[in-house]
Amino acid sequence: MTDRDPGSQPRKPKSFNVEDTPSDARTERTGRQTGAADRPRKPAAIPVTASITMEQEDPFTSAPAELEALTPPPATPRPRRLTAGKVLMTSLGLLLALAIGIWTDSLIRSLFERIPWLGWVASAAAAVAALALLVLVVKEILGIRRLAKVAHLRLGIAAVAKSATSREARALTAEVAGLLTANPLTARGRKNLKALDDEIIDGPHYLAFAERELMSPLDRQARRLTANAAKRVSIVTAISPRAFVDLAYVGFEAVRLIRALAELYGGRPGTIGMIRLFRDVIAHLAVTGAIAAGDSLIQQVVGHGVAAKLSARLGEGVINGLMTARIGISAMDLCRPMPFSALKRPGIGDFMSDITSSVGNSGKSGETN
Repeated sequence: MTDRDPGSQPRKPKSFNVEDTPSDARTERTGRQTGAADRPRKPAAIPVTASITMEQEDPFTSAPAELEALTPPPATPRPRRLTAGKVLMTSLGLLLALAIGIWTDSLIRSLFERIPWLGWVASAAAAVAALALLVLVVKEILGIRRLAKVAHLRLGIAAVAKSATSREARALTAEVAGLLTANPLTARGRKNLKALDDEIIDGPHYLAFAERELMSPLDRQARRLTANAAKRVSIVTAISPRAFVDLAYVGFEAVRLIRALAELYGGRPGTIGMIRLFRDVIAHLAVTGAIAAGDSLIQQVVGHGVAAKLSARLGEGVINGLMTARIGISAMDLCRPMPFSALKRPGIGDFMSDITSSVGNSGKSGETN
């Protein structure tokens, strides 16, 4: 039983959305949104709740221009000329040699007059000494000639680096390869030069290719030698108690570094050649002012807050390490048979991280002990 009227028609089912709103309400809401969009927003201040902390400046990485300013300019050998000092030293050396000869002759004569067999022993000793002296003289002459050949090759390649013909480039490269034949580090480069000899026709390109193949392994080894010498100098300076010890060790490392670089690049100087090469390096640094480590250098390199972190001794270690690195860079210029053209010349910035890390480690170990 139902209450529906029997005569009425049944209502058809109809669906509707419960979220639908009346059209008037939708119109009113749309009008409010449109009006709000048309009205400009009033300016308002946004409160700042974050703080920015600037990272502390590191002078060893943020000031490359200052570090490059400490790099010495390319070194060139001093001109050889006859001076009054050289004439004086040669004359005194000749007189000394004559005096030694006369003294030896008189000694042998007197020994023959007294005890003949002692005279024969003295004569044999004098002959052995003369033979050894002759060997040393020949060795020194060969060493000086090798250094002169290296300088001649470097100047010749620098003169024709941009205008060399194919024949000139191959002739100069053959001389450099012959100078470095005994060095195993250049074996691969010499092999590549022979394999690609007919592939490169342009002279300057051939010289650039030869420099990359022959000089790259030697330059890496030279940088390693210079960095190790600079680190040793910085550590010894930082822990040594006397300034005399610092100077003596810096000089010892400088001489050993220059000799090692000369042998690496094929120079192999003797004692006299080593003295001349050392004089050229030190004279170049003195003339250019790169050897002076004064207050300006300390302010540029170990200033900007780093002096507050390092003690005075550690700062001196950094300065002496930089001086050793500059000596190594100048020695590379004088000992290298090819000038820096296709490869980048090393600078002080290449050794700064090694020097500062070694000094910092030595300072930490000293504080721990």
